[in-house]
Amino acid sequence: MALSKLIHNEDYKNWLREIKQSFKQAQLTAAVKVNSTLLKFYWQLGSEIAKKQQSSTWGDGFLTQLSRDLSSEFTDIKGFSLRNLKYIRQWHHFWNTPEPIGQQAVAQLVQIPLGHNIAIISKSQNHDEAQFLLELGAGFAYIGKQIALQVGERDFYLDLLFYHTQLHCYVVIELKTGDFEPEHAGKLNFYIKVVDEQLKKQGDEFTIGILLCKNKDKLVAEYALSDINKPIGVSEYQLTQSLPESLQSSLPSIEEIEAGLAGEFGDGDDE
Repeated sequence: MALSKLIHNEDYKNWLREIKQSFKQAQLTAAVKVNSTLLKFYWQLGSEIAKKQQSSTWGDGFLTQLSRDLSSEFTDIKGFSLRNLKYIRQWHHFWNTPEPIGQQAVAQLVQIPLGHNIAIISKSQNHDEAQFLLELGAGFAYIGKQIALQVGERDFYLDLLFYHTQLHCYVVIELKTGDFEPEHAGKLNFYIKVVDEQLKKQGDEFTIGILLCKNKDKLVAEYALSDINKPIGVSEYQLTQSLPESLQSSLPSIEEIEAGLAGEFGDGDDE
């Protein structure tokens, strides 16, 4: 349907009115609650867009008109750009394909900023990979996977890299299939030191490493923490399953990692 006709379509006008009312209510609620209210609105909007695309005769161009109408009504809101509406549709579609997720899972998604949600699904091949990233909990800002680092003339690739917004440090995660081997710790230590030397900026704390090894029976996790009393070029990162008290409130325990991620962990890079 042509956009010039869509704006006069009664079904579209009624739907647009409902969206505007719903968003105004979400704005009022968000003023006294965390922004999860707006995330819930965006989730519902993604669902509505999907339904309208399947049931209406408006055509794909209706997103363009919807963006114009909502942006015109809510001039101080940037979330209704055409690009953002497509992201919202993509976010909802990802978690409802091939099977829709439950309300408990949705409640977890709306605790995370939309930008982080989009970053996670854009880097994930399936629900398991995305769930792995979500399970790490608050404070972990996802940077990417297979992050390239150049040392000399060689390129090395980090399995996963995060920045912890509460601890102000990078977090390197190495994924391994099979039982723990001593060389796994050596490789993780090497990656951590490279991140400290190449990415760490003034004001950042020393990088933290997490080693995940999974065999056919269980997943085993270890933290790699720096001895901050030694210079960066000399310090060695020690594997440990007990966190210092100063980190316990900001990082998940080993038990929480193993319990939460055991079912979500995919094949790692064993090279």
